[in-house]
Amino acid sequence: MPSISFIPTAAPPAHPTYLARLNAEQRHAVEHGIDANGIHAAGPLLVIAGAGSGKTNTLAHRVAHLIANGTDPRAILLLTFSRRAAIEMGRRVERIVASIDGPASQLAQSALTWAGTFHSIGARLLREYAEQLGMSPSFTIHDREDSADLLNLVRHELGLSSKDKRFPTKHTCLSIYSRAVNTEAPLQHVLEKVFPWCAEWAEELRTLFAGYVEAKQKQAVLDYDDLLLYWAQMLTEPTLAASVGARFQHVLVDEYQDTNRLQSAILTALKPDGRGLTVVGDDAQSIYAFRGATVRNILDFPKQFDPPATVITLERNYRSTPSILEASNAVIGLATERYSKELWTERPAAEAPLLVTVRDEGDQANYVVQEILERREEGTILKKQAVLFRASWHSAQLEIELTRRNIPFMKFGGLKFLEAAHIKDLLAVLRWIENPRDRVAGFRVLHLLPGIGPKTAGKVLDGIALTNESVAVLENFVPPVQASTDWHLFTEMFRLTRSSASRWPAEFELVRQWYEPHMERKHENVITRSDDLLQLEKIAAGFPTRERFLSELTLDPPNATSDESGAPLLDEDYLILSTIHSAKGQEWDVVFLLNAVDGCIPSDMATGDSEEIEEERRLLYVAMTRAKDQLQILTPQRFYVTGQAGMGDRHVYANCTRFIPAELIQHFQMRAWPVAAPPSLNTPATPPPQAFIDLAARMREMWRDKSEI
Repeated sequence: MPSISFIPTAAPPAHPTYLARLNAEQRHAVEHGIDANGIHAAGPLLVIAGAGSGKTNTLAHRVAHLIANGTDPRAILLLTFSRRAAIEMGRRVERIVASIDGPASQLAQSALTWAGTFHSIGARLLREYAEQLGMSPSFTIHDREDSADLLNLVRHELGLSSKDKRFPTKHTCLSIYSRAVNTEAPLQHVLEKVFPWCAEWAEELRTLFAGYVEAKQKQAVLDYDDLLLYWAQMLTEPTLAASVGARFQHVLVDEYQDTNRLQSAILTALKPDGRGLTVVGDDAQSIYAFRGATVRNILDFPKQFDPPATVITLERNYRSTPSILEASNAVIGLATERYSKELWTERPAAEAPLLVTVRDEGDQANYVVQEILERREEGTILKKQAVLFRASWHSAQLEIELTRRNIPFMKFGGLKFLEAAHIKDLLAVLRWIENPRDRVAGFRVLHLLPGIGPKTAGKVLDGIALTNESVAVLENFVPPVQASTDWHLFTEMFRLTRSSASRWPAEFELVRQWYEPHMERKHENVITRSDDLLQLEKIAAGFPTRERFLSELTLDPPNATSDESGAPLLDEDYLILSTIHSAKGQEWDVVFLLNAVDGCIPSDMATGDSEEIEEERRLLYVAMTRAKDQLQILTPQRFYVTGQAGMGDRHVYANCTRFIPAELIQHFQMRAWPVAAPPSLNTPATPPPQAFIDLAARMREMWRDKSEI
């Protein structure tokens, strides 16, 4: 798909000094739609920002340039995909505007009040317009686990868990519901395409989802998907759409390739003619279809408007060596549909990426560890090296070897911070204080108390559901004898934190102090868990209210405490292990990519149609473009499997990923390790017998079950 360059119709004025460090394409994107007199006549703009092309810097300068030319920062809506990205973008904008001489510099202290994720902005707008929508402004937001728990309660109430045949689990049901909402696709289509093993339950699932929606409305809770669904629905009402749209003169969106159909609908409702709308992204890095994202949003964006949106392409790369870019360009160049671009750099020439053939996963682990240590001896510290993989379980053997060699590492793509039981306990207390009608939070909190079981908890929650006097219900309730002492302390804590005299974040400390004795009774590793709670308290202190803390943390949680507190307490240096999905947006001096073979990249579970295969190609491209100086791609020739019925323990042979066919080999250096490894890229030294071929087909089923997605 060709790109359209923005070409000024008249000789442009001298560029402001604060734009001097931008290249020509970046400046075109920044100045789009703003004439010499500072008049804003901006039609829709799409910036195709190649990997490492300075996307964030360009977007920050565009926002600053709008402010410098008279736009009120409060009339700018900036949508990102993480809270941290929004905060960093705001800081950059403030620094740029502060450097500008004249009246505009006074606006540097006016922060971007409407910068955040789609979900967080949606939550804020829904609270503001709640009464007009017939909603309670004090609604709470469920995270994925809480949503699954509520769905499970409804599932039990409807008797679906007692079916003769196994009904889908609560997490599967939530995934089906979420996919249908975010893709705006009929349930039957979602089941047939993504969850075919659940197709027989279509009618029961419709009933379950209707009950789930009713339960949420009764309890004044919203889930992730509701925040987009309700926002989009709000904008279908002309009066509300005009009101919300008029608040924002400019709407700018980062990572547009990761949006779903609902998010696209929200943008077109805010700016139907596209004026003032800027979206930035890279179709070649669209890798989140499993979350409902669709690459069609960015591919089809220009023709959504009349006249079509302007497209500006950023091709200069500031990250990688020329040889890494040449190989990456070659891989993505085989995509069936894309915006045409060729990344280039002014960095000096360097060695080509390595395509390393190893015998099996054991050799792969040994080779990677050896190379990591050699790079470290040459001066590249561990933190500047990363090992990437398609699915979390792909790194299992490497993790064993790293541990054996006493090499510290941090892995991204595993258990998230907010999934830890003690964190969820404390947040449940805060959520129930915020919204006593939240039954999921209430059940979890009440079960913390000794002597309180499901039946007693249900009585308490039923009492609260009948009245708004939650404190009175708790104080008048007669608990079981064994819970009497703990009940008194709990109700006192609840009363104090619900009172108008309560102050944030001081109430967090009160809740933590109440919870810690229960944590010591329920969990091991108390010292570590206490440290986590203290870290969470520090995070809480950065928010103005309990409601904002709960909303933002639920919508954009840290992966681990280290996301907020800095380096983990592992060592002075540590290696990064990461799934490719978690690595997006990151960069390292040296990158190793594991298991670049068919069955892993592409994953066998993602080869059902051409769209899935193309996304797998983009995954490989994303992994390759994380590398700055050196890239090594590992291709094990066989995988050892155990316990296959009728076959025993066997080796399954593998071929190099189909995304690096023979005609692209010229872009790589070939290496075999150890020397005795099979020399051929795509054919094992000895053709496998039919039994191995049959076993390979059965292995695909195993991989399908184990993949992280």
